[in-house]
Amino acid sequence: MKFKLVYLIYFSFLCLSCTAVRVDEVRVGEGWANNSVNTTIFRKNAITSIGNYQFLGYYDDNGQMVIAKRELNSSNFDLSKSDFKGNAKDAHNSISLALDGNEKLHVSWDHHDNPLNYALGKTILSTQLGDKMEMTGKEENKLSYPQFYNLKNGNLLFLYRSGQSGEGKLVSKLYNVESQNWTDLHDNLIDGEGARNAYWQACVDQQGIIHLSWVWRETWDVSTNHDMAYARSKDGGETWEKSTGEKYRLPITVNTAEYAWKIPQKRELINQTAMTADRNGNPFIVTYWTEDHKTDYQIIYLENGKWKHENTNFRNSSFQLGGGGTKKIPISRPDILIKETKNNPIIYLLFRDAERENKVSMAYHKLHSDDPWKVIDLTKESVGEWEPNYDLQLWKNKEKLHVFVQKVTQVDGEGLAKAKPTMVRVLEVSNLPKK
Repeated sequence: MKFKLVYLIYFSFLCLSCTAVRVDEVRVGEGWANNSVNTTIFRKNAITSIGNYQFLGYYDDNGQMVIAKRELNSSNFDLSKSDFKGNAKDAHNSISLALDGNEKLHVSWDHHDNPLNYALGKTILSTQLGDKMEMTGKEENKLSYPQFYNLKNGNLLFLYRSGQSGEGKLVSKLYNVESQNWTDLHDNLIDGEGARNAYWQACVDQQGIIHLSWVWRETWDVSTNHDMAYARSKDGGETWEKSTGEKYRLPITVNTAEYAWKIPQKRELINQTAMTADRNGNPFIVTYWTEDHKTDYQIIYLENGKWKHENTNFRNSSFQLGGGGTKKIPISRPDILIKETKNNPIIYLLFRDAERENKVSMAYHKLHSDDPWKVIDLTKESVGEWEPNYDLQLWKNKEKLHVFVQKVTQVDGEGLAKAKPTMVRVLEVSNLPKK
């Protein structure tokens, strides 16, 4: 029988109060740990929920894909080892999954410039997958970074890169829950024009608006990342516009994009991070880059029609980011969530940092507050080169924070460690700090 490991994180301010963040740890099963393929941030999703059920996916030590499912009030996951394997030796080749409005599981896995791998659950809420299948057959021969996004009407948006680093394009498809079919939205939504490609992050807000932001990369070298561009769609991905309401003529290019923030090359700007939106539909993008000789997490957000920027400024060091392949970096890419209050929202970041012994950490700050960002650790031990993924649907629908965690090792430049399998876990984090 599995059990929850429960611990409390106490913190106090000026001895006026004492509050405890509660962390319940649920163990799932042992997974591949020789690189970060199970924990890369661009898994959309690593973990997701619908109704009272939660699903997650990971590769076991043999590279076999495992789908796990539980009832949300249970500490026991039922594990279903699929017939499909992935090239777990390449940390790009992660698993992404989603549940549509009909409670059917969709899974895409094992991609780094190769043909589509996609399968559906055999029945409603089933972890048993059917045969591998195509979606529409168009632009499905050279995929990377497949991502599912739940739309408000129960449909699914599917985004991926077609082409390779430095010269790819962003492709979008739509799954209709009524017809139970995929259709092509755009085979070239964002075009690198053969000279660059977009590395994106996206979210869907409470009104159903799709927000999309991205950095451009000029070559295979991560140091050529630059700028943060933005687009949104109010009709499920059919048409796209700038934050001003001006319609985009597709495809979007480096010369036609709206720029939320201009960031030069060689500033340690990372690609593929995260974004969210507040209750008014204002997007918040989190990333990191170097300012004033220090590499910090940075927030870019829209307020009253103007783009603004906040440097979190809680780190103490810098590093150089360059080269290709999956990097061993002293900090993880960050994830972001927002909790609304009567006045300004509270912004929470999930991350890992070598300065904090590579634990799972949370930073938080009330927007427009003069107080500095505060940071707490959610684990007592290192999680190696883990990156954050949390259950987006559970947070959006119930404001419950469940985080996918596994200790993994990443050798720089797509290298492999010789690590034993480690436990895949879910951290259930409650009583989030508010001040």
